[in-house]
Amino acid sequence: MTATATPMVLAEGVSKSYGSNLVLKSISLEVKRGEVLCLVGPSGSGKSTFLRCINHLETVNAGRLSVDGELVGYRQQGDKIYEMHPRDAAKQRRDIGMVFQRFNLFPHMTALENVMLAPALLKKGNKAALKARALELLARVGLADRHDYYPAHLSGGQQQRVAIARALAMDPKLMLFDEPTSALDPELVGEVLDVMKGLAKSGMTMIVVTHEMGFAREVADELVFMDGGVVVESGVPAEVLANPQRERTKAFLSKVL
Repeated sequence: MTATATPMVLAEGVSKSYGSNLVLKSISLEVKRGEVLCLVGPSGSGKSTFLRCINHLETVNAGRLSVDGELVGYRQQGDKIYEMHPRDAAKQRRDIGMVFQRFNLFPHMTALENVMLAPALLKKGNKAALKARALELLARVGLADRHDYYPAHLSGGQQQRVAIARALAMDPKLMLFDEPTSALDPELVGEVLDVMKGLAKSGMTMIVVTHEMGFAREVADELVFMDGGVVVESGVPAEVLANPQRERTKAFLSKVL
């Protein structure tokens, strides 16, 4: 299989439980390089848990998850699979950017310092180069004029855009977004979605857990509706949203559209 044919994300029968609570039930899906996948569904359906499994913030109980052809968090020897040392799993995670509901910026650091921090810790260039790259990323998310602001002096939308720039600073091959606009005031949602649309147009592979159906319709290559830890329905967003085939999908969309 060539590099371009290798899926960026491949989930094969992924299951996850917390005690007796089975949160993910044999999830299988594929995201090609450069595609945008949107995950939608009610709270508690397993969307965020699945996202966290992709970069091994959560371990899986069964199945396999690969990113760019490599198992995530595990290594295979013969026909047996072993969990990686946390240090090795953390190295893998550098290639996977993640943006959470909450911005998690360091309050004592400026926007510029927040974006520079991880590359600086990993010594990915000298200070001048790191600063130039961070300024470039802040400009990309529309915050060139706010580089010296502390998080407390930025709006929620601006803080989330700094968080996106921070994730991009590690030059990830895959970006994961866990309901990135759900903590924002409604009038600030658009500025974050605009940045994400720009990323999609640039060819970034993205998996987005979202309630923003307009964004999913406009940007996603595939829409996956999850409920009860399973994939209920998937397909081209416009078709799923306009003509859902499953009764559970119809009931959900009738409440959110």
